Amino acid sequence: MLTPTGELVSTALSTGCAVGAFNVITVEHAEAIVTGAEQAGRPVILQISENAVRFHHGRLAPIAAAARAVADASTVPVALHLDHVESDELLAQAAANGFGSVMYDASRLPYDRNVAATSAAARACRRAGLWIESELGEVGGKDGAHAPGARTDPVEAAAYVTATGVDALAVAVGSSHAMHTRTARLDHGLIAQLRDSVQVPLVLHGSSGVPDDELTAAVHAGMAKINIGTALNLAFTGAVRTTLGDRPDLVDPRRYLAPAREAMAATVARAVRLLGVPVRG
Repeated sequence: MLTPTGELVSTALSTGCAVGAFNVITVEHAEAIVTGAEQAGRPVILQISENAVRFHHGRLAPIAAAARAVADASTVPVALHLDHVESDELLAQAAANGFGSVMYDASRLPYDRNVAATSAAARACRRAGLWIESELGEVGGKDGAHAPGARTDPVEAAAYVTATGVDALAVAVGSSHAMHTRTARLDHGLIAQLRDSVQVPLVLHGSSGVPDDELTAAVHAGMAKINIGTALNLAFTGAVRTTLGDRPDLVDPRRYLAPAREAMAATVARAVRLLGVPVRG
């Protein structure tokens, strides 16, 4: 069932859990993510990035329609999120294509320009009825909030949220995009400081490289939305390699995409179960 992103995040916060947000590249990704969420009995967010739209020849509508159809048929709540949007033209297409939320990414810009661009995006999202997430970034840095060693300053983060009017904030606390090993160590003290300073939900990007205990601690410290992408691709591609290695004669893609989709679903189920364990008092 298609559900607003803000509703899923608010429910997660109220129960001391976090909601998993998983990257969709193909329709098999959407099917696997929702299957995994159904297996675990947990809500989930399907997110399509601007990079994924670029992969689909710059056309948002077809992959969005596929993801929306999968979400509508789900037995658990599913939100649709447009991720890492830098293009105002793409932002303007979000509501018409069924998205409930957008992550507007101006994190590569210097602070003042980031605030100006994100404020304008937030106003546009309000008019369209969209929940908006943003990223503060690393001041003066070209690699954004997830440059090596980048950390979000709690005071600056609070000022940024007030100035922009965003509904959620992605913060730099030690994770990094596209990690293939789960070796990241997070600054849980900083997460707690950000939770106390910032009056909107916190989002962790680059979570594929974060071990289970670190993720659980991050949720307990205050993270409400956990983004996972690379871990799905590792499971999917690994299963394809294994299947074709065992059966090099295969030419029907269904024969190797089906086990790949199952492997991805298992990865999702495991992750959402982990994120659904409430904070212990």
